[in-house]
Amino acid sequence: MAEEQLEFRIYNSMTQQKEIFKPKNPGKVSMYVCGVTAYDFSHLGHARAAVSFDILYRYLVHLGYEVTYVRNFTDVDDKIIKRANEIGDNPLDLSNRFCHEYNVDMTDLQCEKPSQEPRVSDHMDEIKKMISQIISNGYGYEVDGDVFYAVEKFPSYGMLSGQKLEHNRAGERVAVDSRKRHPADFALWKAAKPGEPSWDSPWGPGRPGWHIECSAMSACYLTQKFDIHGGGIDLIFPHHENEIAQSWAVDHESSISYWMHNGHVTNNNEKMSKSLGNFFTIRQITERYHPLALRHFLISAHYRSPLNYSVAQLESASDAIYYIFQTLQDCKDAVSSFQQGETEKNQSALQVNEAAKECIKKMQVEFQTKMSDDLQTPVLLTGAIQEALKFVNSSLKMLKKKLQKKVQLQLVHSLAEVEKEAAKILNVLGLLSSKSYAEVLQELKDKALKRADMAEDEVLHLIEERKQARINKDFPKSDRIRTDLTAKGIALMDVGNETIWRPCIPSEPLVAEEQNSTEGNNGPPTSST
Repeated sequence: MAEEQLEFRIYNSMTQQKEIFKPKNPGKVSMYVCGVTAYDFSHLGHARAAVSFDILYRYLVHLGYEVTYVRNFTDVDDKIIKRANEIGDNPLDLSNRFCHEYNVDMTDLQCEKPSQEPRVSDHMDEIKKMISQIISNGYGYEVDGDVFYAVEKFPSYGMLSGQKLEHNRAGERVAVDSRKRHPADFALWKAAKPGEPSWDSPWGPGRPGWHIECSAMSACYLTQKFDIHGGGIDLIFPHHENEIAQSWAVDHESSISYWMHNGHVTNNNEKMSKSLGNFFTIRQITERYHPLALRHFLISAHYRSPLNYSVAQLESASDAIYYIFQTLQDCKDAVSSFQQGETEKNQSALQVNEAAKECIKKMQVEFQTKMSDDLQTPVLLTGAIQEALKFVNSSLKMLKKKLQKKVQLQLVHSLAEVEKEAAKILNVLGLLSSKSYAEVLQELKDKALKRADMAEDEVLHLIEERKQARINKDFPKSDRIRTDLTAKGIALMDVGNETIWRPCIPSEPLVAEEQNSTEGNNGPPTSST
């Protein structure tokens, strides 16, 4: 956007500082992000990770990089097998369904599709080959059909997390096993148990351990040396720590330039978790709030910071999205109506006015400055974009006044340029849609009606009642109708002789209980692979 490009700095979890981003191959970026373990509908933690790295992907593309973005699915795992056994399903069929449901959620949240979405079940050959290399290089050992990684042989174990070797509780997902040479040794391959899916291997039938999956799949698509590895902050230890150890055991020259991790989503400042019963699936939220409102909420805090969930935050995000789209729609309507009948020659001769130039420049500079500083999305939501929307609204008021034809057309041209620039930024943030502004506004209204437990006909009937009450000078009744609707998140607006409605933040106290029911929900999957 701006002519002069700033250096892009990102926070590297390995060095615990911001660093200038320099890809291994100029002009190309290789990025691997840990996806979900697919055994249930995905929750807000998954949404935050996906949106955080979608923002990174979009910005890298905006900067002109050719990005290979790999995000995996874990479809072979203890939790999947347990859930499948509980409901009498085939584990791979179960995970396949929830891989599909995850992608439906990602589409709703405007997340771009990764270049590759590998699944563990499709990469058994690569996984077994990597385990064989680890064993032949002296860093793995087999016991009764199980294969373990010998962590004591990796001198830099703990380099990412700072955790000492003795703190690795046998790899988190596996019980302490006396057959291990060291308690922290973790499973590369698990011998088959009755009733579990298994694959043939040099060590007998079985399935892979958790950590080896990502090492094998990232190497398959990006080689042992790539630019960015991402995931939730909870994956730093032991998952990413063990990935580093495995990759080193295969190739001592293996390297990942930047490790990036997003923060937790919290509820009342506690991490959302199944054990506390304070989690929400993406579907539970998007049933009542527009997916763009959820995305706005998810980027309203810096990706590395904790993000505290509340209904009030969602209401605020929903209101912000409505304001953005209503302003853009009003601008588009005004521009198209004034430009009709004007020749292209007349329009091309017009100059953007000084106020619009300043507005556009501010947006460009702030966008570039903040995004190049480790993706400071919260600033963008409250800064120059908001000033641009105010400029649009004040200019629309000016258009209603008597102006000279040339001044009027210049103002319309300026509005069009401001709208175009704002849309560019919103698109990189993933806050636009393939649908028209008008369609998104209608969807936002539909969600508001659902939260208010009302049909639009009821609202229109109350508008007529209020109109009649005003004719009858029954102002207490008129005020009561308006107040009652505002309490439910429906705002009435008198425009000339007409009354219209739009969603608003409910005036009644907002409580989380309205969304706190997890009845019928079997709980979220783990926060990632």
